[in-house]
Amino acid sequence: MKGFVQLYIGNGKGKTTAALGLILRAVGAGLRVHLIQFMKQRQTSELRILRGRFPEVTVARFGTRYFVRGTPRQADISAAQKGLCALRRALLSGRYDVIVADEIATAAACGLLTTRDVITVVRDRPPNVELILTGTEAPGSLIRHADLVTRMRKCKHYFDSGTMARKGIEF
Repeated sequence: MKGFVQLYIGNGKGKTTAALGLILRAVGAGLRVHLIQFMKQRQTSELRILRGRFPEVTVARFGTRYFVRGTPRQADISAAQKGLCALRRALLSGRYDVIVADEIATAAACGLLTTRDVITVVRDRPPNVELILTGTEAPGSLIRHADLVTRMRKCKHYFDSGTMARKGIEF
């Protein structure tokens, strides 16, 4: 099977959710899946279900307990760089058919990773591995390296009126 690079970006809700839906579909088809999350550490409902009911999906998380705002902390940069190394190892391992790098584009946009390093990993991936990247922003150079780009655009969101993230809906 030929693998493609899919990129889900934008300020709208649904990027990680779309990637998780693809994971579900891939597992149903018997594909080997690995989820790598950048900038996330909080326990979420989707991880609980993946680990509890889909042990064939391996998960690795590279983030700290803090949101990155402004100048990134060294701990955030180190976590993201470890995640990028783990992504490269997973891509080259031959163990996976589908790999999701959740929030990797955001990690690059925040200065935790360089766009060039992310593109190098994308370019060096084996041609049979489907690679899904998510994040709020992506430079044109990363978009050019993707085979499919979906932009999720917020038209209206209840967060703007003060609603907080809800368990089972946003996390």
